[in-house]
Amino acid sequence: MRILVMGGTWFLGKQIVQQALARGWDVTTFNRGRSGADVPGVQAVRGDRTVADDLSRLASSGPWDAVVDTSSSEMPPRDVLRAVRALRKRARRWVHVSTVSVYQGWPHQPITETSPVLDCPPDADESFGWTGADGSPTAYGFQKAGAERAVQQAFGDSCVLLRPGAILGPEEYVGRLPWWLARTARGGRVLAPAPAERHIQPVDVRDVARFAVDQAAATSAGAYNITHPEGITFQGFLDACFTVTRGPGRPVWAEPGLLSEHAVKQWTELPLWRAHKGVWAVDSTRAAGDGLRCRPLVETIADTWAWLQDDGRPVDHPRWAEHGIDPDKEAKILAALG
Repeated sequence: MRILVMGGTWFLGKQIVQQALARGWDVTTFNRGRSGADVPGVQAVRGDRTVADDLSRLASSGPWDAVVDTSSSEMPPRDVLRAVRALRKRARRWVHVSTVSVYQGWPHQPITETSPVLDCPPDADESFGWTGADGSPTAYGFQKAGAERAVQQAFGDSCVLLRPGAILGPEEYVGRLPWWLARTARGGRVLAPAPAERHIQPVDVRDVARFAVDQAAATSAGAYNITHPEGITFQGFLDACFTVTRGPGRPVWAEPGLLSEHAVKQWTELPLWRAHKGVWAVDSTRAAGDGLRCRPLVETIADTWAWLQDDGRPVDHPRWAEHGIDPDKEAKILAALG
């Protein structure tokens, strides 16, 4: 099996490469060489996927049985379209990592793969789309929907679209789980978003990678929602964080109304918290039926803490700084709770 991984040096892309190599596959990676070291054993091709000459040079390294694209999250649809057109005759199959944000109803409504998707043309530039007053839909969601259409236009029934929600685990670069681990390790009264029994559905990066590699070798097509089938309550999530960090503290639960009064930003200031009813109501039955297996999230939490304690250093990324509430702001809200 020969595969091409677009990206392949950090977090999900790195995991995909490692798992493909472990299966004895021949792996080519394509990236600019700026975000991490190459995994030993790959054939690394350097280049920029927005540059036509670089894509032509990449195409000459094929053919491949499949392409797994993990590196288009910050790219407009037209750049994705350029890449799939350049590689269409050099690959049998395309596995595209997208996002649950492509759905029109997310995060307000329960979601399945048949739910309507935002409308964006496959050749749109970065100016297409808009973000709603309440944070949904997002310009990001429109852009990713257009990217999906670009892949479908080129590969048709030979493409798979993976739509994860939040991906956590060792080497996370976004900073959601690492922030909660650092906060619980510090201890004391920790501001937490009520209700404590709310289920959340993040998935482990290693499980997403395994499913992506499985799909590279499969014959299925279409979209898969990638969320944890069982999930974990927010109480269980924070309990696990306190347990692994041995932080001397406890959560103090604040209702959404109070958090809104204090202008707490959903999704970032208290990572993984969003009050919309559909945010964690994303059905992944299809993926589970086709082989998605998700480890218990307490294992993800423990392994991420172990990575951080072992001098784990994520790839430098601006999203890391977006996550976590300012200690003074947290203290003010905790004081209001008594």
